[in-house]
Amino acid sequence: MRYKILFFVIAVMSTSCFAQKFDKRLAKKFGADEYGMKSYVLVILKTGETTISDKQQRDSIFAGHMQNIGRMADAGLLVSAGPIAKNERQYRGIYIFDVKTIAEAETLVSTDPAVTSGLLAAEYFSWYASAALPLHNKYHRRIQKKGF
Repeated sequence: MRYKILFFVIAVMSTSCFAQKFDKRLAKKFGADEYGMKSYVLVILKTGETTISDKQQRDSIFAGHMQNIGRMADAGLLVSAGPIAKNERQYRGIYIFDVKTIAEAETLVSTDPAVTSGLLAAEYFSWYASAALPLHNKYHRRIQKKGF
């Protein structure tokens, strides 16, 4: 009997977690398909072919890189960005763009001083994920102490 009650409680709890009401307006606002998903462009930034030994120049380029990230996020084009831990493939970070084509993402990445200087290089991929992903920026701004 105890197991039947436990099973019932688990069943009720799990169905209530997934029984959220579909919000047609919100799905349309975020461009969601019937699965609540949409396409983005994922960019993997990796170590580029250029080496700049002057620390002040490198710092200036990466300061511009961070400002550019903030500008693209504020414009609603960059859904997420962040560094990748040190690895053997020399991947350095990612961008997730809320754009339809790789060409659009290439145009945005061409505004990144770290890429244009050759310190970073970019690889582009179409990526399918939750259409609600852009909501993350709204909440990120509420929990960050320092801006770009």
